[in-house]
Amino acid sequence: MALQGPIPVSFAMVFPHGCYLVGEVEAVKDFDASANGRFVQARDKQSGELVWQIAVMDADPQVKPAQKTVAVKIIAPVQPVPPAPVAGLPFTPVEFNGVTVTPYVNGNGRLAYSIRVREMRPPRTGSAKSGHAGGKEAAA
Repeated sequence: MALQGPIPVSFAMVFPHGCYLVGEVEAVKDFDASANGRFVQARDKQSGELVWQIAVMDADPQVKPAQKTVAVKIIAPVQPVPPAPVAGLPFTPVEFNGVTVTPYVNGNGRLAYSIRVREMRPPRTGSAKSGHAGGKEAAA
């Protein structure tokens, strides 16, 4: 099969209505390498770069409440800086570039997607429905 590993997708495919930051950027722990109270940050298997994570809220009104908040993994050599908050909004809108999805079967036996991104940035003006490129982990 020609399709192996992460599958490139657009932000609009994952977040057609956009998404908002609801957490802080955190280092992802490498559970195999971390031991005896020593934290080792995970690295991306393809690039070797560090893996970071941030929680986002999907703005799609069709998404079930339990699936609204999802984790986005960011592959970057240094900790990504979130966009500045927008005056008058309770959450910060965000877009992602370099989006890939990796399907897997979660602990409940359901299809889920791990979505990784290469860049986090403020949304482009007028792109809420067409220019998104983001990631989430969600059960189908």
